[in-house]
Amino acid sequence: EITNRTQLHSDTVHAGEWAASRDFCYWRAPLTELAGKTMGIIGFGRIGQAVADIAQAFGMSVLAYDLPVIEQALSPTLRRTDLDTLLREADVISLHCPLTDATQGLINQDTIARMKSGVILINTSRGPVLNEADVAHALAEGRLGALGADVLSTEPPQKDNPLLSAPNCILTPHISWATKEARARLITIAAQNIAAFLAGKPINVVN
Repeated sequence: EITNRTQLHSDTVHAGEWAASRDFCYWRAPLTELAGKTMGIIGFGRIGQAVADIAQAFGMSVLAYDLPVIEQALSPTLRRTDLDTLLREADVISLHCPLTDATQGLINQDTIARMKSGVILINTSRGPVLNEADVAHALAEGRLGALGADVLSTEPPQKDNPLLSAPNCILTPHISWATKEARARLITIAAQNIAAFLAGKPINVVN
């Protein structure tokens, strides 16, 4: 949606613009290829690594940042690096880090200033990783090209959340986990956890 504006163009087709067009195609906003761009991934655990695979499949190079910081080339198109390098070089930044004291407000006026102008920001981690007021301001100024987020600092959001009125901001109601298949897997895993605990052989232990 962010790079190809699919909803915008679908709306114009339904409004009759394609039927009335003299050409076989048209576009109402710039369209952007991901191939050749750099994806920055903040939080390089299991999910971040899966996102890296998808980004590379689109022809993107990937910069990954995690703690501890390791400067390491993992492949010709995937490199672990420090946060400053990622912020400076990435065209798209995707957040997959946990919410901790170190990551709360990680994306703020200062870190945005170190990013490329027009960068696309994606947050499917936790809402408070963003300073929402700073992000909304950067969107309004055009410093950030777009935000796609499935999480907010308060859920459901307060009516005065600045992102609700920010331009180029796509928000979904915390549904990236909510397919029928994913929910069925969660129920199965929960049952397996209980059975393993009762058998004295706990699995998926977090402590």
